[in-house]
Amino acid sequence: MRTDLETGPEAELLERFRAGRRVALARAISMVEDGRPGFETILHALHPQVGRAQRIGLTGPPGAGKSTLTARLAQAYRDRDERVGIVAVDPTSPFTGGALLGDRIRMNGISTDPGVFIRSMATRGALGGLATTSKEVADVIDAYGFERIIMETVGVGQSELEIAGTADTSVVVLVPESGDSIQAMKAGLMEIADVFVINKADRPGADRLAQEIEVMLHMRLGEAAPAAAGHHGVNLKGLGKAARQRTRAAAQEQGGWSIPVVKTVAQNGEGLDELLRTLDRHHGYLQDTGELSIRRRRRLAERVRAVVERRLQRMAWAQGRGAEILEESLPGVERGDESPYAVAERIVREVAGRAD
Repeated sequence: MRTDLETGPEAELLERFRAGRRVALARAISMVEDGRPGFETILHALHPQVGRAQRIGLTGPPGAGKSTLTARLAQAYRDRDERVGIVAVDPTSPFTGGALLGDRIRMNGISTDPGVFIRSMATRGALGGLATTSKEVADVIDAYGFERIIMETVGVGQSELEIAGTADTSVVVLVPESGDSIQAMKAGLMEIADVFVINKADRPGADRLAQEIEVMLHMRLGEAAPAAAGHHGVNLKGLGKAARQRTRAAAQEQGGWSIPVVKTVAQNGEGLDELLRTLDRHHGYLQDTGELSIRRRRRLAERVRAVVERRLQRMAWAQGRGAEILEESLPGVERGDESPYAVAERIVREVAGRAD
């Protein structure tokens, strides 16, 4: 599907993109990531091809082994002859502003596979664990025809909640050492998971962490934990098993998704088959219940709002007199002759006037 906007260099790039040229894919992603002229034209033209890939988000604290798990998942999908795109969001380099590329280095084993495309992106100050344009980059990879897109966020803890609005399936990766901080995490990171993965499950404490998560999931259904749950003498294993059974029964009764806890050792592939089956099962659940469409519509609505805000900011600061109005108003604001809100109102009126 071509559009009237496809002219000039964008048309040539799109033609090569649709012909399956990986160089064109990389160039389109660079245009989007850097916000170069014509990037919205590219995204507009590719939109009809977006929405076919399953998007899997991996998030969790630093050191949880997310990159190793991502590489293992990608290899497993390749064994099923599915193409995989990976968006690995790295911390921003304080010197260049670019990604530190740690994730790409850790994925060297799959980086030469022609069915795998890895893009490392810098957070550039984004607080959601994802770079500002990572959702649009995922759209480009989706439009290219990859069946699976794995989005791995930089490990920054509570601020990674943005992944829930970006992926079809959100996977929270923890390690046994996470047990001490699980209570602090439950109000944020713990709330977004469709699947919990306890990686490095060969370490001491993995079973106890799994049981703690299961008890917490049970409590989220509105049932209080037994009074003995906090006592050192409680049989947490039995409590966790009972909680898991009641949680699954309640979810099935309500037609909902019972959040599973999968134990893996990504380093040697242990537990990977179960994780793959769980991801497939969740994707099927989303399709069967219509939840996939609901999540994607919510994501598209957020995208429209983000594009509007981006354009308004550009009209106010880059193309309009916003910066000039602000600068000339600062002395009066400092003296108290006018407020920041009055200055903002003048800038908004300037933008509205230009829009007319």
